[in-house]
Amino acid sequence: MTDERERLIEAALPHVVFEGMGERAIAEGARDIGMAPALARVYLPRGGADLAAAYHRRGDAGLRAWLAEHPPEGRFRDRICAAVLHRLSLSNRELARSAASVLALPQNAPLGARLIWETADAIWEGLGDRSGDVNWYSKRATLSAVYGATALYWLGDESPEIEETRHFLDRRIEGVMRFETFKGRASALPGVPTLTRLATGWIRRPESRNLPGKLFTTRHAGAKGGDG
Repeated sequence: MTDERERLIEAALPHVVFEGMGERAIAEGARDIGMAPALARVYLPRGGADLAAAYHRRGDAGLRAWLAEHPPEGRFRDRICAAVLHRLSLSNRELARSAASVLALPQNAPLGARLIWETADAIWEGLGDRSGDVNWYSKRATLSAVYGATALYWLGDESPEIEETRHFLDRRIEGVMRFETFKGRASALPGVPTLTRLATGWIRRPESRNLPGKLFTTRHAGAKGGDG
């Protein structure tokens, strides 16, 4: 079943440039491989949203493989920057634009947020993050905001070698670094560490790896058809 779904996705993506990230591209892809339209709807029940999610997750899979084989070196901010830029390089801009237009629809907002979070999670995991407390969430939330803003900027960047996107990303990371410096100084104030432990000491990373946008728990995911 998974192989057939992948065949459908592979066949549908070339049609997105002409038909958009939606039902028509899926129907054309199904026709190319001789798949019944009804079966195509079983594999991609949410139409363009499922196709967009599948395309995005292909990029994340490529990013994880790259981080495992070629981990960035240098300052941590430089490693983050390299990972974000490489993730963007794994996407075709026309397909990414079509996917973004579908995921921007109100009914797809939870899925879109989850996909951005998954990318941030892939970057942190690939760079060796082993946090198990509230920092697990704060790191991914911060990077999700940085990646999401940078990806949107990249979609409209026509500069050579996406230089403007690189500068934009540098500015976003610089802003985060200034905030982290301020947070570090504030945490050194008398009483703040104790209050922080009382407020957040119970928070732990999710063992089930459930992420924003997931409609069903991991325990029920197989029975409900997988993605949220």
